[in-house]
Amino acid sequence: MLLAADIGNTRIKVAVFEGNTLIEQFNFMNSQLRNELIFILNKYNLATKLVVASVSNIDNDVFIEFENRINVIFITYNFPFSFQNNYSTPDTLGIDRMVLANGAVLKYPSQNRLVIDAGTCITYDFIDDDDTYLGGAISPGIRLRFESLHNYTAKLPLLKMESIIDHDSIKEEIPFIGNSTIQSINSGVINGVVNEIEGFISQYDVDYPKFIIILTGGDAEFLAKRLKNTIFANSNFLLESLNQTFQHKINND
Repeated sequence: MLLAADIGNTRIKVAVFEGNTLIEQFNFMNSQLRNELIFILNKYNLATKLVVASVSNIDNDVFIEFENRINVIFITYNFPFSFQNNYSTPDTLGIDRMVLANGAVLKYPSQNRLVIDAGTCITYDFIDDDDTYLGGAISPGIRLRFESLHNYTAKLPLLKMESIIDHDSIKEEIPFIGNSTIQSINSGVINGVVNEIEGFISQYDVDYPKFIIILTGGDAEFLAKRLKNTIFANSNFLLESLNQTFQHKINND
């Protein structure tokens, strides 16, 4: 039994795996890490390994203090990934993006792949059919766009995802022409993100007419209903990629 931990900028996701089967997932704020880890380790006391991928400033010592209970493995730049990294500044490529790229290579072999992670930031990562990581793009995610409109203007209100739509009507479209300030912000942010993603996909299509698209991250399900392109939407793809990355290393040592 293995625990996979995705340490993001504001939130943490931990998944429990038995082989390739995801048994349970936990989501919590970064400030809750220590207490949540105690709870998870008590509940799954047969887990033998904790695999960690972090883009946060959380000190690794928080995990190391649990090494008397579980073997902690940090995914770093020196980990044996299954792709050739052609990023011109490889030491600045986020570990989360590297894990996503590796998961795409392992799950979809011998194909061109575009991984879109829609979270705090929206990241685009392209890996060609020769398993070469070419690079991608980074832009603000939905929450950051809402917050920036509020924080850097005098009178625009702070909107959140909950103000757009409830989970029972997630397919509802955001009006293109907003007839109020709130509707205009929703249109600019949500329709702007959708058009951005569609635009990036169209640009990749010029040079790579055939590639698969993997959409993941906290806003993946919300956005998948609004995108025209055929995609594989999986909000847990990073956690699954963490598990696959480690399992592949073990099987090939």
